[in-house]
Amino acid sequence: MGHPDIPQPAHRTQRSQPLPWERPKPVEEEAQAQARLRAIMEHPSYIEADRDVAFLHTDAHRGLRLQLDYEKAEQTLQAHGITRTIVVFGSTRLREPQTARSELEAARRQAAERPDDAAAARALRLAERRLALSRYYQIGFDLGRMIGAARIPGLVVMTGGGPGGMEAANRGAFEVGAETIGMNIALPREQYPNPYLTPGLCFQFHYFALRKLHFMQRAAAIVALPGGFGTLDELFGALTLIQTRKSAPIPIVLIGESYWRGVFNVDFLLEAGSIDEEDARLFWFAEDAQQAWDGIHTWHARNGSPLEGYATASPQGRQP
Repeated sequence: MGHPDIPQPAHRTQRSQPLPWERPKPVEEEAQAQARLRAIMEHPSYIEADRDVAFLHTDAHRGLRLQLDYEKAEQTLQAHGITRTIVVFGSTRLREPQTARSELEAARRQAAERPDDAAAARALRLAERRLALSRYYQIGFDLGRMIGAARIPGLVVMTGGGPGGMEAANRGAFEVGAETIGMNIALPREQYPNPYLTPGLCFQFHYFALRKLHFMQRAAAIVALPGGFGTLDELFGALTLIQTRKSAPIPIVLIGESYWRGVFNVDFLLEAGSIDEEDARLFWFAEDAQQAWDGIHTWHARNGSPLEGYATASPQGRQP
């Protein structure tokens, strides 16, 4: 039975009588009230701080933006139960084999039509090279498919989210119904994520540094398909972190020994004394997806961290 002295709880938002500030000052009392009110409320100072984009992008709040750049992806990955990743780097310019063949046919036609055109001759050489390199797109696809099909709890393919080699790995995982992650970066010239990423697991970062942190934080292995400046940046950054033991060692696999030996001469670095022999053993070469995947398993077995047993635990010794 209700107590007569206890009032009914008030409504969370509604009132039977409006409060004085719910209506603007009437023009009958002040002719310029509406114009003045409009000027006040349209000024940037009136925007709530968390909705004021210009305020958040001032130099004074760079630290806050760095924190947000990290936290959004981190909280999402945690919510999805993702604890380890196989990170795949690779050129945005790697073509699907069929696309590469079509481009080569077009380049051959143009070269035949303009036999004395140096630009057409160079385009033909590049098209031939791209067709030769297109096999690495297939290798990336095969590797993504193997990782996705393994269904190891908490272990997911992660790439930079773009086309080419990154697309290939995401696509392989996508084809077997596995989750797959993309870490895009906001650039002056807009880029699109590849269409094989899991909705909700494609992130866009403002800061390269925070993107790199996420690449390393959960990495159980890094696989580098042939690539250019971006791939080299990520690869050498990871090697430096492991060389200095800022990050715990993980397997690093370079796909295509002939390509990578053409890109950088590790033997020269050894002979020059620029690196030590143990540094040259921080990575190895593989020629196909199966060889890379088997090698990653072997490395973790020797390390006492088998992928199947450790994938659900947060990796230790990662960059903080």
